[in-house]
Amino acid sequence: MIAYPPRRSRVHEAFGPAAVSFALWTAAQIGADVFWVREGWRPERLNPPGFGGFDPSRLILAQTKDQTDTLAVAEEALRDGAVPFVVLELTAPISLTAGRRLQLAARAGTTTGLCLIPEGMGCNAAETRWHCAPVFDAQDSTRQCWSLKKNKSGTNGAWHVRWDPETHRVTVVSPVRE
Repeated sequence: MIAYPPRRSRVHEAFGPAAVSFALWTAAQIGADVFWVREGWRPERLNPPGFGGFDPSRLILAQTKDQTDTLAVAEEALRDGAVPFVVLELTAPISLTAGRRLQLAARAGTTTGLCLIPEGMGCNAAETRWHCAPVFDAQDSTRQCWSLKKNKSGTNGAWHVRWDPETHRVTVVSPVRE
């Protein structure tokens, strides 16, 4: 699959109803601990055991007061490099300057960053931007369609994928028949 898993030392973006799956499956596939930063006021809660293949003991969750704090904590985590995969949930657009600061921090810490963003809110500094959506299949509840909407170092495209619990990997599969 082109551009997957996301390149190290760079910050990427994902959006859509399956963006959290994208983040957790990526962490499971690369075997990384995850530092997850989100605003504490948000009513949604993560349920890592609900994502087959991801070990919840590998997750560190930081809750912040607002998006400014989220960006600051994520930047420090990316720069530190102690945890190889940093996920941050954003609730508002970020400036090109903020996006560039995240990229510089990821490079300094040789860390992979992933911003989970609302639709239409991407930053030009992102290396890649993925739209992630579930695909109905009565035989397989893990099937998704991942569309690469932005790729600074390659082509865009769309792939139907599923989680393979035996190999602990994302695999490309044929689209479901209508």
